[in-house]
Amino acid sequence: MSAAGSGLSRREKAVEMQGETQVEMCSVRVGPGLYGVPITHILEIVGKARPQPVPLAPGFVGGLVHYRGDVLTTVSLRQLLGMPPREGLQDILVLENSSGTIGLLVDSVGEVLTASLSAYEPNPSIMDERRRALFAGAYKLKDSLLVMLDPENLDPMRLSGRAAA
Repeated sequence: MSAAGSGLSRREKAVEMQGETQVEMCSVRVGPGLYGVPITHILEIVGKARPQPVPLAPGFVGGLVHYRGDVLTTVSLRQLLGMPPREGLQDILVLENSSGTIGLLVDSVGEVLTASLSAYEPNPSIMDERRRALFAGAYKLKDSLLVMLDPENLDPMRLSGRAAA
């Protein structure tokens, strides 16, 4: 979804189910919050990893991990949300966006969920600009609210530029 929440981006997967457009997303937990990432951006889920810290890196950089012969920079969703760091192992979603491949550190990875586009709500107008850039709206689920993340805006270079501004 675009940050403005104007519908599906070209990369999100929408499927027709019973005449209604559905969106598939991987659910993740960070603290008490439930978040989603479009499955079309996910390359792999790396369970329980411990990234190596990067001295003098911005706070949102969760560290570096060895990934398939490369070094993958991770972004800590906890830090982006202003939460304290989590001790111990975390799950990593390996995401692909237009800038390349990144790792997203989360407390835990849930299941793939399917939501109807009719359950979508755009970001509230009172949300601060920093969070508006991270979130792509929310979906009303049966018993909860799932906040969609915008994978394009989770890139460390974009986050660094936004932090400097």
